Amino acid sequence: MSTSRRYRIFVSSVQKELAEERQSLKTFILNDALLRQFFEVFLFEDIPASDRRPDNVYLEEVDRCDLYIGLFGDSYGSEGFNGLSPTEEEFDCATKAAKPRIIFVKSESASGRHPKMQALIRKAGDQLIRRRYASIPELTAGVYASLVEYLGRWGAITIGPFDASACRGAELTDISEEKVATFLDRAVHARGYAHGRGTPMHSALVHLNLLDHDRPSNAAILLFGAQPQRFLLSSEVKCLHFHGTQVRKPIPSYQVYKGDLFQLVDSSIDFVMGKLNRAVGTRALSNDAPVTYEIPRDAVAEAIVNAIAHRDYSSNASVQVMLFSDRLEVWNPGSLPPSLTIDSLRRPHASVPHNPLIAESLFLTRIVERAGSGILDMIELCAESGLQPPEFRQDAGSFIQTLWRPVQSGSTEESVTAQVGTKLALSQHQVEVLSNCFEDSELSKLMIIVGRSDRTKFRHQVLNPLITAGLIEMTIPDKPRSSLQKYRITEKGRTWLTEIKE
Repeated sequence: MSTSRRYRIFVSSVQKELAEERQSLKTFILNDALLRQFFEVFLFEDIPASDRRPDNVYLEEVDRCDLYIGLFGDSYGSEGFNGLSPTEEEFDCATKAAKPRIIFVKSESASGRHPKMQALIRKAGDQLIRRRYASIPELTAGVYASLVEYLGRWGAITIGPFDASACRGAELTDISEEKVATFLDRAVHARGYAHGRGTPMHSALVHLNLLDHDRPSNAAILLFGAQPQRFLLSSEVKCLHFHGTQVRKPIPSYQVYKGDLFQLVDSSIDFVMGKLNRAVGTRALSNDAPVTYEIPRDAVAEAIVNAIAHRDYSSNASVQVMLFSDRLEVWNPGSLPPSLTIDSLRRPHASVPHNPLIAESLFLTRIVERAGSGILDMIELCAESGLQPPEFRQDAGSFIQTLWRPVQSGSTEESVTAQVGTKLALSQHQVEVLSNCFEDSELSKLMIIVGRSDRTKFRHQVLNPLITAGLIEMTIPDKPRSSLQKYRITEKGRTWLTEIKE
């Protein structure tokens, strides 16, 4: 690794509110064993007093720098004759000079942010990916990742994907031949893969690019290792179930799953689906009675597979799957790649796997798709089930997916459970609605009965689940949004009420 080339970083200046962040960044970079070999940092406050105009100084430094880091907070800064603050002038100068720009926005209330700073943040967001931070450690972690990515892009250091690197301490004997054979069976059946069960294990791993100088890669151990957690302890998945809406001890149900990635996916999905409410339909159309879950199984699977396939396996944290009374949260260590934002996930986007070799093997068994459509499928599945749209956020070094349950109950006393072929749990509000639908009833009337005022939440949390379960029906099903729409109980709903009263 050569250190003949050093890169000069310009950190945006002047804003007093971010002075601590700027100084902390410089200290961090100059004390980091890797970064200090490649970078030097310019801060405006380090310049000694002189008779030069300040604006000339910092704009000249922007021209000299190799990389611009912009820290945007609440204040805009003092404005010059042109109506621009030094912060915006620096950003514009870096843009005009085609300097690589990395923008970090302090997570504060937008209502307290200067209007011109809000406009600058929007302008930056239209041109590049910006990141938010809530604390100095979060800022330094984000800057570290960005600078390492910068060094790799310019060839200053050579970095390969984690999943392609040799797993430290692992040998070929740590790979399960039966797991490889089972995978090949599934790949042939799912994708018509050319190499079947009879392929020697070594050849199979070569074809899958899972060897690094004849040693099993991290991906090989995670996918086919006899004991993956022996080498990669944090690859386990923690599944937790809470009766309420917050993390509270004691935890009613807590499982830690170990094994290869295929086992982790299956175990985690089974954990969630086994605790979700479900309804069983009739056998009118087939010998198998259809089962409908309150959150579609495919949406749950997509969230869990996303976390396991795309997490940062170099992190000491584990994937966490947490089921609350109102939602499912799936936490995976790491962050979105620089080319993606939270907003872009809701639009068609390219697939950018964090672990490309792991993603390839999961693709061959139809667990993931290459097209980058998984998030969009999840959103569509939830919409079709009348659920609130899934939410995505970056927090505390993890990417978090939230899928909402149809009924938000604060405590177990708010729900009533009856047996109609299988477990079917309804909230007290749903029972009240059901009891008042013997006559055709308008939406507004039902909302008054249960004391609800938010039409959207009432539909998502109370009404739509009853329709999905077949307990009530629309009087005008072909026009769901008709102003004349009313709702009435079905025979299945009458049976439910009769049985619960008994």
